Amino acid sequence: MSKFVIRKATENDAESLLKIYEPYITNTTITFEYDVPTAEAFAGRIRETAAAFPYLVCECDGVIMGYAYAHRIRERAAYDWDAELSIYLAQSTHGHGVGTTVLACLIDLLELQGLRHLYSCVTLPNEKSIRMQRRLGFADAGVWHDSGWKFDGWHDVAWLEKHIGSGKPQPVTPFPALDEKNIQECLQKYMDKLNQVEE
Repeated sequence: MSKFVIRKATENDAESLLKIYEPYITNTTITFEYDVPTAEAFAGRIRETAAAFPYLVCECDGVIMGYAYAHRIRERAAYDWDAELSIYLAQSTHGHGVGTTVLACLIDLLELQGLRHLYSCVTLPNEKSIRMQRRLGFADAGVWHDSGWKFDGWHDVAWLEKHIGSGKPQPVTPFPALDEKNIQECLQKYMDKLNQVEE
């Protein structure tokens, strides 16, 4: 029986995560990045992101199946309670519920931090990703038409949004400052979901 683990990413995961990410750069418009970064540069991204937001890895029997993280969507202080979510899965992982489960875990951790508004950007067409976002409670927020140029063509991107709080917010807690017990309880909750599905 397979064993799923959801954990915090570290810089040591950079090479493994980059192997998952590289085909998205070279073969798809899912990311608008043109050039594959070095493992060193990717490790820097993990370090920078994890200083403020969750950066999660999902493993099955010790093999990394995918990763998800959040990051700032705009720089002005008024956007402090907003974040954009990203997820990338190994090609063999699609269709097994891993993406939905890991994103749900990420959302719960962001709520613990005090985030209020979450956003997802999806290059069109990508009905699988849109369906996954909607299952998690994201609603359509609009389309940017012809906003990205890749592979000799313009591409539309859809924006989706999910609100997880209301009223006057409190300052957001940086992810490393959250109570570790609460983090681990959240990770365990979603690991249990994946492992129950597997059973």
